[in-house]
Amino acid sequence: MVYPILKKTLFPLVRLFLKEIKGMENIPKNGPFIITSNHESYMDPFLIDSIIIPMLNKKIHFLVNKGRFWNFFGYKIAKDWAGCVPLDDGKEKALEELSSLLKKKEIAGIFTSLRSLDGSLRRGKTGVVRLALKAHVPILPIGIIGAFEIAPGNKLMPKLKRAKLNIGKLVYLNKYYKKNINSNLLRKLTDDLMEVISELTAKPYNY
Repeated sequence: MVYPILKKTLFPLVRLFLKEIKGMENIPKNGPFIITSNHESYMDPFLIDSIIIPMLNKKIHFLVNKGRFWNFFGYKIAKDWAGCVPLDDGKEKALEELSSLLKKKEIAGIFTSLRSLDGSLRRGKTGVVRLALKAHVPILPIGIIGAFEIAPGNKLMPKLKRAKLNIGKLVYLNKYYKKNINSNLLRKLTDDLMEVISELTAKPYNY
């Protein structure tokens, strides 16, 4: 079992911060895929983990910066136990590692952008699309609503508020696998994906 102690302790506690979850039927029961969502708070990966890990009994290998979580828990726990993949070691190296994990039918997690400073949608980074095209796997988009109000910015102690998760349908990029992948295509597909996130969050994507 994956994280047997957390399933009985941390995950139920984190779920107290969720008041509504829609679209759980869209979560694939098997096979590799990439989870992506807007990024409002340090709570975001925990909210996603608390729903998907107990359901699938698999780790989510999140792409992360070596920030607070990494510094607090250390390399051994953050990477080897939690399964995080550090971006600080280099973008290409991180994408290669995530691609290798996906080929082993694991689950990857990449946020669409850097953490929002005001709760709005930031311009999408192309990493999610790049990885999906490289590994030939679908993308599961998730809209997180209200996590910014729970723990905005660098606030460590969460407020007693509750968020929502809207889980969208899988996004397939099959028809692009054999096409020439250039910056214009990556930008277009990323913006298309951000429009899906925009619908799931009911927030405008102004880019």
